[in-house]
Amino acid sequence: MAQIDFGGVVEEVITSEEFTLDEAREVLSKETVAVLGYGVQGPGQALNMRDNGIQVIVGQREGGASWDRAVADGFVPGQTLFPVEEAARRGTIIQYLLSDAGQSAMWAKIKECLNEGDALYFSHGFSVVYKEQTGVVPPANVDVILVAPKGSGTTVRRNFLDGSGINSSFAVFQDFTGNARRRTLATGIAIGSGYLFPTTFEREVHSDLTGERGVLMGCLAGVMEAQYNLLRKKGHSPSEAFNETVEELTQSLIRLVAENGMDWMFANCSTTAQRGALDWAPRFRDAVAPVFDNLYESVTSGKETRRVMESCSSADYREKLQAELKVIGDSEMWRAGMAVRSLRPENRRDKK
Repeated sequence: MAQIDFGGVVEEVITSEEFTLDEAREVLSKETVAVLGYGVQGPGQALNMRDNGIQVIVGQREGGASWDRAVADGFVPGQTLFPVEEAARRGTIIQYLLSDAGQSAMWAKIKECLNEGDALYFSHGFSVVYKEQTGVVPPANVDVILVAPKGSGTTVRRNFLDGSGINSSFAVFQDFTGNARRRTLATGIAIGSGYLFPTTFEREVHSDLTGERGVLMGCLAGVMEAQYNLLRKKGHSPSEAFNETVEELTQSLIRLVAENGMDWMFANCSTTAQRGALDWAPRFRDAVAPVFDNLYESVTSGKETRRVMESCSSADYREKLQAELKVIGDSEMWRAGMAVRSLRPENRRDKK
């Protein structure tokens, strides 16, 4: 492990220099990795491992769009693509990548498919940590491990293809075989992680649920909407409001943050922008701090997971979800976004 100074706090991380892809291939040489679920995380992880020479099979409900997607990606029914339970029986490392509600619904059947010495792999601590709600209690005779990429499944694949990788946390919840850690690190490297950092199932789910409801998605969407609506109310055009709210952030500034940090982004903006950002950042921080306190309490108390289980387990969940997403897509802000994206030079060239 490499020791890295994270702003005065030294942490141990694992890169592909410490745990090489060749070592990962050796550890996994006699394993069959069964990826259960081909929705969000499944495709990226499965394809990356397959490209890295790992023996991968996919388990997915037959006849649906995800089954067809797996076929389109080169998984062959009866050879590398199977119904979920059959794939679970065939695998030795079972990547349980169904939705959180789906993991709960399928658990009784999947548990019966596990063999002694298998590794039960998660990319989210949800099911195991909130077992009172999910009913997911792994048997004592398997390894229980976690590799959680810090990004969407789409990004896991894109970053792999461009050679950058995506960072992942890892944890061992249960080590039955004595080899759980090496299995965890091997799969983490095989799915294309940029580097791996240690966590626990509990810390992973607490930080993940807070992050996606906060800065990564919920807060981001809410703050964007608030600024866009203000600018429109004050008479600015949709194009101007969207460019000042979203386009400049995603196409310019956030890329500078990614390259060298927030201070570097500030340093590469005008002095007027610097002064305003430095003055207003603390005000926004202090304004939202109570919201984040409330959010974290809601996560750790189990309120957020109860909401997920109740909502996502309903028979009409997908219809309701699509209706909610349609409201966002049909809003003026994101219709303006569609128009702005169509005017990007690369998109205009595509139409020629």
